[in-house]
Amino acid sequence: MKRFLIILFLVIMCISFDSAQALDLGLGKKQAVEEQTDKISEQARVLYAQNDIDGALKILQNKKEDERNAQDWLMMGNIMQDKEKITEAIYMFNHSINKDPKFYKAYYNLGYIYFIQDKPNMALAEFKKAVKYKPDFSYGYYNIGCAYLKLKNYRTARYNFFKAMDLRANEPNIYYNIAYCYKMLNDEKNAQKYLELYNKMMEQHEL
Repeated sequence: MKRFLIILFLVIMCISFDSAQALDLGLGKKQAVEEQTDKISEQARVLYAQNDIDGALKILQNKKEDERNAQDWLMMGNIMQDKEKITEAIYMFNHSINKDPKFYKAYYNLGYIYFIQDKPNMALAEFKKAVKYKPDFSYGYYNIGCAYLKLKNYRTARYNFFKAMDLRANEPNIYYNIAYCYKMLNDEKNAQKYLELYNKMMEQHEL
């Protein structure tokens, strides 16, 4: 499964000299906590990259819930999905979105779960949110196309596959699905054209 990462904004306001002094002391403590939790997140990412998903999960579970960032919740959701605990994975992805409502990777992974559960309309809603916040996200458009395929809306599926192709022209599966859309739309000439492009790309990948 493809894993995905984040954006964080922090705004601080000071009012008077006295309150600013007090605020600075508070921020020092807060910064220390943030640095500590960031180190914990980094340790979890390293373990996850090493395929030690249990170790990564244990570390993240030791963080307080309100200290987990969107990426932490995403990683926990991925781990739950790897463990085939789908209900827990959905819960984690939704928490990731709550932490960062513009975190496109959480919408994408949530959509993927709905897609494999054969819930194309629900998947479609999440994939559309992913590309809303990441307009150049080729896999988002690709999976929107796949969801429309399940709904047998071949013209809209084809449109989104072309958008995915514009962003990632070297992905063979896009060409295959475009060929399939043309076939279902009774356009044999273009179906054959894109099938040949797909075969050529697969041959190049095998070299």
